[in-house]
Amino acid sequence: QVQVVESGGALVQAGESLTLSCSVSGLSFDDYTMGWFRQTPGKDREAVSCLSLNGLYTYYADSVKGRFTISQGSAGDKVYLRMNSLNAADSARYYCAVGAQSMAQPLAPDEYLYWGQGTQVTVSA
Repeated sequence: QVQVVESGGALVQAGESLTLSCSVSGLSFDDYTMGWFRQTPGKDREAVSCLSLNGLYTYYADSVKGRFTISQGSAGDKVYLRMNSLNAADSARYYCAVGAQSMAQPLAPDEYLYWGQGTQVTVSA
């Protein structure tokens, strides 16, 4: 059984940094694309960033480019999202997702196979 678990969400002030972690169990961790998405009440889930674990590609949403960094842990069993210069617009529930190694639309939520329950990030002005 595949399990995806996010952690690291918190209440922070604008301008501060935060790192989210995503742990995956129940599948081989080398052959997938990992994505971070976020959602606020009443809005669609939006892509934040994704990383092909074979090193083929990395994507960032325009709203987070230059501030967020997605990376894979050295042990190969986790994916991180480092978020710098946070602002109120970054407040959301953040979800980690696992998709196929090669994806036609890696920023499309429907392309992903497995999802975590999310972790809440709240940025106070």
